[in-house]
Amino acid sequence: MSATTIGALVGGAIDGMSGDDSAADGALVGAITANVLKVAIPVVITYAIGWAVLRGLGAAKDAVFGEQKDVNA
Repeated sequence: MSATTIGALVGGAIDGMSGDDSAADGALVGAITANVLKVAIPVVITYAIGWAVLRGLGAAKDAVFGEQKDVNA
């Protein structure tokens, strides 16, 4: 099953537990949330990996060349 379908099923089930109205609006919110997360999670992971690589490169540069001090300060 796709993430959209699972999100719709979970959202509908959660919304249907209240018993106030149909579970259709919960299914719609669940499907939208699943689609947003399909985009947002890879972006966040990519950003975190890029940040870690840049920090590692900076630490490696400082280890090889020594930490540079600002002579004008």
